Amino acid sequence: MCYELKAEFRAGRVVDTSMASGNPFFDDLQSKPEVIDPPQIEDILDGESVNDPTQPTTKPNLVVSSSVRELLECPVCLNAMYPPIHQCSNGHTLCSGCKPRVHNRCPTCRHELGNIRCLALEKVAASLELPCKYQSYGCVGIYPYYSKLKHESQCSYRPYSCPYAGSDCTVVGDIPFLVAHLKDDHKVDMHSGSTFNHRYVKSNPHEVENATWMLTVFSCYGQYFCLHFEAFQLGMAPVYIAFLRFMGDDNEAKNYSYSLEVGGNGRKLIWQGVPRSIRDSHRKVRDSFDGLIIQRNMALFFSGGDRKELKLRVTGRIWKEQ
Repeated sequence: MCYELKAEFRAGRVVDTSMASGNPFFDDLQSKPEVIDPPQIEDILDGESVNDPTQPTTKPNLVVSSSVRELLECPVCLNAMYPPIHQCSNGHTLCSGCKPRVHNRCPTCRHELGNIRCLALEKVAASLELPCKYQSYGCVGIYPYYSKLKHESQCSYRPYSCPYAGSDCTVVGDIPFLVAHLKDDHKVDMHSGSTFNHRYVKSNPHEVENATWMLTVFSCYGQYFCLHFEAFQLGMAPVYIAFLRFMGDDNEAKNYSYSLEVGGNGRKLIWQGVPRSIRDSHRKVRDSFDGLIIQRNMALFFSGGDRKELKLRVTGRIWKEQ
């Protein structure tokens, strides 16, 4: 149920004067800081001052009871609710994202929803401060309820997606976990050192429009890098692309550079760039053409012979910028 709260302020805290004590929900509210009006939804998503992820609150004694958290959980998607929070005439709540999905019927009692907002629950949410959901990964910040969502979308401790490009792997984790996952589950090639010399071979290359070769992982400078090689269509032209991704955040990736070289028959192509973070998917990097691009005819020329088999040797090195 969603109640209208009547409160007065004593000694800097909210004191409920409309409900008898003994109700755990309202007892919990009495220990909360001053209730303020919630920000508009535009502020929740875009406001820099409210949502600044670099400004966590540090209140070690703050505890939010599970009963309050449950009240703010949408019964349909089970995610935390943000304004506008809707309710039916019986007081059952759900988030704005799920309202269209239930065809204007309360998922709890099946009554018509209408356009009733639960302003009291929105104000309760505005008074809360919660730990980041990536606390188990190392984030120790405490954030206002309406800032928490934006912080988590940018949190440097949020887990990474598996960088393997050969399948739609859904595994997530920190870097040490993903390195072990790539080695044990995907059986990728693991190499130590900052230089490499790889050979890519494919029979019947004219029949290949989209292909992904086995990922290679390099360990150097105390970091991990992923070398990708793929075939895809650039407009109507079939091409190959090689690029490097950094297993870490973008701000760390900018500390490194790499070069790639491919050639044959007295010609060569050279690419130099900055590795992209694995926060960017391999498809996003590929589709932005951020790597060494080789047209198929040029690749077959480099391969030599009768041009019926792809035989490319890609060499490269990684270095740390000073």
